Amino acid sequence: MKMNRILLKLSGEALGENGKGFSEAEVSRVAAEVKKVSDKGIQIGVVIGGGNFWRGRTSNDMDRVKADQIGMLATVMNAIYAADCFSREGMTCHVMTPYAIGDVSELYVRDKAIEYLEKGDIVFFAGGTGHPYFSTDMAAVLRAVETKCDYILSAKAIDGVYDSDPKTNPNAVKFDEMYMSDIVDKKLGVIDLASAVLAMENHLPMLLFGLNEEDSIVRAVEGEKIGTVIKAE
Repeated sequence: MKMNRILLKLSGEALGENGKGFSEAEVSRVAAEVKKVSDKGIQIGVVIGGGNFWRGRTSNDMDRVKADQIGMLATVMNAIYAADCFSREGMTCHVMTPYAIGDVSELYVRDKAIEYLEKGDIVFFAGGTGHPYFSTDMAAVLRAVETKCDYILSAKAIDGVYDSDPKTNPNAVKFDEMYMSDIVDKKLGVIDLASAVLAMENHLPMLLFGLNEEDSIVRAVEGEKIGTVIKAE
């Protein structure tokens, strides 16, 4: 697997304390792993979900646009916190958002983001796409395509893609590899369909693996067979 520039997609819940808020120990552990990867000369962009603070609407009566806006702001909080932890590991970090938030973040400009990546800095793409009705999966794929990443590494609480829910089915079978078209055709729900189509159309592969496994990010970059490889074509 060619990995000169990657987009690391992190689950917000996986970085929280029992899925909520911030776990400094967990974020610091991830930061140490990312530092090892960065030291190999691999360029890294990061997208973090916001599920440790907000997941969808609190009720069917809540306006979807407002709910999505709160979710986008949750990803900004996660990026700011993670960037601080990453900085303490000796990495230079930038938090970029698609809308202005005073001096909290930098306004996302594609060429500037690529310039940072080429310098070896870590770029956090926060705030989603800037529009409601799009998930952080879409934000990850979109930014990866725009900045010409070779791979998306999607680190989740689960260690790969299964044919059924392993929490409820002890006989669930994990896929070692599959195609992005399988996700679209079978509506597997690994990532949302719009994101899968965008990745497929732009020939962008993904590796979905368990964040909680020891050195999983480093092992993924080194080509060890972990998780599920989702081929773009």
